[in-house]
Amino acid sequence: MGGGKAAFRSGRDGVVAMRGRTLLAFMVGCGLGLLAAGPAAAEKVDLELVLAVDVSGSMDPQELQIQRDGYVAALAHPEVVNAIRGGYAGRIAVVYVEWAGPGSQVVTVPWAAVHDTASAQAFAAAVAAAPVARIRGTSISGSLAFTSGLFEANGFEGTRRVIDISGDGPNNMGVPVEPVRDRVIAQGIVINGLPLLIRPSMASAYGDVGLEDYYRDCVIGGPGAFVVAVQDMGRFADAVRRKLVFEIAGGPPRVIPAAFRPVRGKSDCLIGEKLWGRWMQNRE
Repeated sequence: MGGGKAAFRSGRDGVVAMRGRTLLAFMVGCGLGLLAAGPAAAEKVDLELVLAVDVSGSMDPQELQIQRDGYVAALAHPEVVNAIRGGYAGRIAVVYVEWAGPGSQVVTVPWAAVHDTASAQAFAAAVAAAPVARIRGTSISGSLAFTSGLFEANGFEGTRRVIDISGDGPNNMGVPVEPVRDRVIAQGIVINGLPLLIRPSMASAYGDVGLEDYYRDCVIGGPGAFVVAVQDMGRFADAVRRKLVFEIAGGPPRVIPAAFRPVRGKSDCLIGEKLWGRWMQNRE
């Protein structure tokens, strides 16, 4: 029995090491390109895109892996590559970030230009190779504050800047989300949302409105901002692919109008903090 466990650990360590080498090779390749270029002007792109992915403790390991695999599949999909090629510059810059509680944000894959199938596959492979983080807490405000700072001095100059944030719950830690959202939008950054509606039993906890409404009213913002909700993790990759195509093309999701609605402000943007406070009181 002990030998079996040792073999499992050895095999697992080998996979992690291999993934680490793949990610390191991708990062070194990006770094060598920057070193060779020297202090050159920022690279022109159609879009600077932050993929901010929720890895909070409310998601189990299987859900985290499905989420990761969905992004990997979507990033290298031909529809996404074609959308990138259809832009004026024919390229975008993208960075992959994982987040959870206040101060718990990790740049999983650094900024890189994606302009064709090979570069899309390379970025997707780097995402796949990185270990899947799992951190406690849900601070959407912390994530927005962190990711909005990643655009400065990133080596790219895009006509649009977008933060694409996913999550399976409301902000419940750190500062309230609304003022942070407003500051980010004031910088000319668009925030789009990908709420994960994978636990219907939790819907009633948010009051009269659901998590999709919360994201629409309290999280997203900026010209053309939209929400695409995921109700089935089995279709996560499809949702991410569609969302990426919409973001790259710079238009609202016309084929799924139910997921694109104007901001109405019906949600209680402090519902997450209130629920967290009640939960903490019940523990005492």
